Amino acid sequence: MTDAWDAIAEGEAVRGEPFAVTRETIRAFCDASLDYNPLHLDDDYMKGSFGKTQFGGIIMHGMTNFGLISRMLTDWTYARGGQHRRLETRWKAPVRPGDTITPTARVTRKLETVKGRWATLEVEVRNQRGELIAQGEAMAEFPKDLAAV
Repeated sequence: MTDAWDAIAEGEAVRGEPFAVTRETIRAFCDASLDYNPLHLDDDYMKGSFGKTQFGGIIMHGMTNFGLISRMLTDWTYARGGQHRRLETRWKAPVRPGDTITPTARVTRKLETVKGRWATLEVEVRNQRGELIAQGEAMAEFPKDLAAV
């Protein structure tokens, strides 16, 4: 009999739900996180220059990317009896109202130890134009039945 762990293959693709970014979703994250940085709320403030960067308008919180990736990983692992254990990401481009972003992942490695089974995944978020917004690496654990070991 095979289990969900056996069915996971290196190279397997995981796709999260697309997320439409609006001023309202950005404001909702401000309220939930208590982060009212003018980067996310004030168009006039965002007309300024930030060193060599000009955003040209408000931008979404980078942590929203993290939340969307976490949701995708949790949905994928939980259905297979696993748990999402680690996530590291790097923000690559800003997200603005009107963008739709989608997280994806790919299983890059499976590793079995005495106490557990682990999958490493390459993760990324892209916008509707295919531009890379965030990328990183995640790890998921698929516990063994220790009574059987």
